[in-house]
Amino acid sequence: MIEFSVADWAAWAPGLSTRAAWQEWAASPVLPHGEDTPALSEVPAMQRRRIERLGRMAIQAACWCEAPDGADSEVPLVFASRHGDVARSMELLNALTRDLPMSPTAFGLSVHNAIAALYSIARGHRGNYLALAAGRATVETACIEAAGLLADGAPEVRLVIYESPLPEIYAGFADEPDPFFAWCWRLTAPRPDKPTLRLSWSGDDSAAVPVAGALPHALDVHRFLLAGDAALQRRADGQCWHWTRHG
Repeated sequence: MIEFSVADWAAWAPGLSTRAAWQEWAASPVLPHGEDTPALSEVPAMQRRRIERLGRMAIQAACWCEAPDGADSEVPLVFASRHGDVARSMELLNALTRDLPMSPTAFGLSVHNAIAALYSIARGHRGNYLALAAGRATVETACIEAAGLLADGAPEVRLVIYESPLPEIYAGFADEPDPFFAWCWRLTAPRPDKPTLRLSWSGDDSAAVPVAGALPHALDVHRFLLAGDAALQRRADGQCWHWTRHG
């Protein structure tokens, strides 16, 4: 079991670019859709033009969740995405099958930690960061990693979750909806003045076959925070994950 407080949050998805819009969405959630992309004015234009749509969303959420005084430039970061920028990887594979030269820059930006690295460079972040993927339990695994950093003495950890639709060739493997979205939480040790979440888990063999919900699980966890629900349960990868709210 782990516990932490969410000191602040930010999120971006098509049609959802303000806190008020997200709060309204949490009361009546639907899958985000649309072609808009965040402006990401916090990043210089020369760097911004290299960042694909998924990266822009993740970095925008991370920028909006920075401490107002810039005092968190060394706060640990956990970036997590189930599939990452798989569309860029597919472009490279398609080029390979046609015997076309592959761009080293495109390859460098396709690896799973590329978005975290771009954010770190653009914003002058000097602290520890990592990027992870853990299947259907990516959010929970990222929270456990963040809790470990808090236990090691970090006063705060920023958690960035981001996802995008799978390329058409992989669509048959999708086991949940996959819209574009990104959110960021500033996590601290439990505080009486902030929402405190508890995450526990237990073995559950019935989780072998996932059950798709109306929302992708990672987005449903953010809805859980905003909506103020008392509990949320998820079966994934042989575990039953229990989210509860305290305070």
